[in-house]
Amino acid sequence: MKKQPKIFDSLSELHKAMGQPKPTHPLISILNYGEAVFDPKDFEQGIILNFFKISFKTHFSGKLRYGHGFYDFEEGGMSFVSPGQILRMQDEEADYSGMSLHIHPDFIRPYSLNTKIKQYGFFGYSAAEALYLSEKEKETILSVFDSIKNELNERIDNFSQDVIISQIELLLNYSNRFYNRQFLTRKAINHDVISKLERLLENYFNNEKAIENGVPTVQFIAEELQLSPRYLSDLLRNVSGQNTQQFIHDKLIEKAKEYIAIGTLSIAEIAYKLGFEHPQSFNKLFKKKTNLTPVAFKESFHKN
Repeated sequence: MKKQPKIFDSLSELHKAMGQPKPTHPLISILNYGEAVFDPKDFEQGIILNFFKISFKTHFSGKLRYGHGFYDFEEGGMSFVSPGQILRMQDEEADYSGMSLHIHPDFIRPYSLNTKIKQYGFFGYSAAEALYLSEKEKETILSVFDSIKNELNERIDNFSQDVIISQIELLLNYSNRFYNRQFLTRKAINHDVISKLERLLENYFNNEKAIENGVPTVQFIAEELQLSPRYLSDLLRNVSGQNTQQFIHDKLIEKAKEYIAIGTLSIAEIAYKLGFEHPQSFNKLFKKKTNLTPVAFKESFHKN
């Protein structure tokens, strides 16, 4: 019988599996990788954490796997996991250095962070889309980790939860800022992604894949580019001001205008060629993007 991923519902279960003492608080803990004692073979089928995990890795000679992709963390960085994600560790002699903050959903439930945390897109990124930190940024992140650790180890009182919640929000806001910096400082790589995306869409429409598969979806595009959908949209938004859906629609309208300019196809035929099952859906999108119906655009185009 095939082994199933190991599911951890509580932080205490995880600490025990990592050979560590019980956490001082049942709903939030920091685990030091350097002190963890476990056999990676015990987790060959992966683990599922039913809580948030924010990891800061100073060194990682093992490999972390999401789905079929591997990512080597030798340079260090941060990664973010939301409850229910499957995490796989594969390397018998993995050397973990760094720490991991675990937050049970019940810890943040009474606070606005319970809703706000869904807005941090990096919890939907894959491991290969880790946050790389400069030395100064590392110091900033470590100082927040230390503040949380000190609060947990030195004083658990009526104010502890409020204080720690504010520190978690600070950690997430810093991470958001540093990811934004990463998008800006990796412009060459990001523009390469956009070039690949443009070629992908051009080939998709030119090879009439839209007729068979319909309008390209964000999920399809992300998989083709080997990126997570959320990371791709955030990358595009930082570089072009558009998310992936908007980018796809703009390229689709450009292609529609080309077909209209040629003048050999009816509007319904163009809609079908671009992957729309119903011409009305194409007409609605075209008007939304151009303020003209396809027919009105055709008439104005040929008048000129």
